[in-house]
Amino acid sequence: MKHREAVESVPLGTFEEQVMLAVLRTDRQAYGMAIRRELEQVTGRRLTIGSVYVTLDRLESKGLVTSTRTPREESGSRRLFAVTPAGAQALAHTRAMRDRLWRGIELRSLLRDA
Repeated sequence: MKHREAVESVPLGTFEEQVMLAVLRTDRQAYGMAIRRELEQVTGRRLTIGSVYVTLDRLESKGLVTSTRTPREESGSRRLFAVTPAGAQALAHTRAMRDRLWRGIELRSLLRDA
């Protein structure tokens, strides 16, 4: 089995999925801090920038995101991220698997007792 096929057949971890969705949500502004802000806003969780970059680096090594350096006016460059076609496939696979797991699950009675 090729590396790409192996990656696509394994569902993403929860945080990997959230980071990739944040990359997509931030569109052309998908640099580390923007991704972090989007995640914090949507999830309501405080995150370290280090945890975001570690995850982005792991996703890039798997071929699920790419990064490019773009110049900044102030200093240095900014690393922008994009989801690859393999990444989109991994997201679709993960969502389909999660939907299959949730099919038939009813939480109302459990939530009433809480």
